[in-house]
Amino acid sequence: MDLVWLRLEQGVSVAMQIERLAPRLRLVPCVVLSDLPTDEEAIAAFSAGARGYCNTHAVAQVLIQVAAVVLQGGLWIGESLMQRLVSATSRIQAQASGAAAEVRPSWSKDLTDREKEVAATLAAGASNKEIARALGITERTVKAHVGAILEKLHVRDRLQLSLVVNGQVPGRPESPGST
Repeated sequence: MDLVWLRLEQGVSVAMQIERLAPRLRLVPCVVLSDLPTDEEAIAAFSAGARGYCNTHAVAQVLIQVAAVVLQGGLWIGESLMQRLVSATSRIQAQASGAAAEVRPSWSKDLTDREKEVAATLAAGASNKEIARALGITERTVKAHVGAILEKLHVRDRLQLSLVVNGQVPGRPESPGST
C-alpha cells in the first residue's frame, strides 16, 4: 500500500495543503511533516484527514515506525497531543460521574497490581516519565508494563486504554477472533 508524505509549507493552512491532495487521499493515507510541529497544527492535520503527524526532522527509524502504524490503519499522534487527549478524556469522565474517574474492576481482572497502578495513572493523563516518578520505577519498566497492559486488554494504544479505564468503552474489549 502507498503512503503520502506531505511536508507543510510555512504560511499556508494545513487544510488547504491537504485539500490539494484530496483526490489522492481517497486511495492512500497521508502523513504530515512539519518543521515546527505544534498540537494545534496536528489537530488541524487530523481534522483535514491526515493519518499521521510528526517532525520533519525525525530520524529514519521514527519515520519507519510512523509508516508502519499508519499503513496498519492506526494514527501516529505525538506524545504531547496524546497526553492532551488522555487528560481531556479523564476530565470528561470525571465531570460525567460528578467525581474523579473510577477504575472499573472488569477491565483490570487480568492485570497485576502494578499494571493496574500504571493503567490508572496513564488514564489520568500522565506521561511515562510522570508514571515512573509517581510509582518509583524506571521509564523502561513503565514501557514494559504499558506494552503488557495493551496486550492483555486487547487495545491498540494509550488513548484506547484510557477510554477503557475511564469507562468510556463499555466493559473490556473482546480479543480478536472471540465471539
